[in-house]
Amino acid sequence: MLAAELAAAGADVLSSLAGLVREPQPPGGRVRIGGFGGDAGMAEFLRKEGFSAVVDATHPFAAAITASAERAAARAGVPLLVLHRPEWELHPSWEAVADIPAAASAVRSWPGESVLLTTGRHDLAAFQADDRHCFLVRTVDPPDGPLPPRVTLIRDRGPYTVQGESALMRNHQVGLLVTKNSGGPMTAAKLQAARELGVRVVMVQRPPLPPGSQVVATIADAVQWSFGLGPPQPDCTSTACG
Repeated sequence: MLAAELAAAGADVLSSLAGLVREPQPPGGRVRIGGFGGDAGMAEFLRKEGFSAVVDATHPFAAAITASAERAAARAGVPLLVLHRPEWELHPSWEAVADIPAAASAVRSWPGESVLLTTGRHDLAAFQADDRHCFLVRTVDPPDGPLPPRVTLIRDRGPYTVQGESALMRNHQVGLLVTKNSGGPMTAAKLQAARELGVRVVMVQRPPLPPGSQVVATIADAVQWSFGLGPPQPDCTSTACG
């Protein structure tokens, strides 16, 4: 969406995709897929191609890419902005945990049986030793690593509806939902469905941003920043800036 807005406003936009999703939804404008060869490679790419700005619009949990982009932009002398959609507001009944290992520990101590796991295919190894619970795992692409012993796989891509998420939880008798606080409307329906059905929620909190990151929460603010039309955003080291 940001790429389309910038292109419509007359900017020369290049979207760089990591290539981890097999069939990504392509953004507007030019697109490249794959890595840069580390921070130095990305910095050289930025300098060689003459980019005037970088916007990190990756997933809120793509901490390694975010840190690498920050180092590369600083090395190349190119300003960088982080576009982070707002977090979901924590509900009092949710159990907030710091990371995936903590989520796996919370699941192990849960006395129920059926767990809906929507943390992504790269985090499933943390649950592989849990042979007591039955996991319903939903991912965009098929997992390529270790899985829990008792697992049912569903391949699907949002956006989802409350009706559909409720039916999924009822059909599989889900009692616990494990997810990341990615924010946004595309996958929020599962949280409303969980509240209505009395399903317990374990919510993995976002990793911190690099110190001094400039952060905005909306596409409009990112467009203004890209064209130098908006005031600098306050520096922050976490999600305190939105």
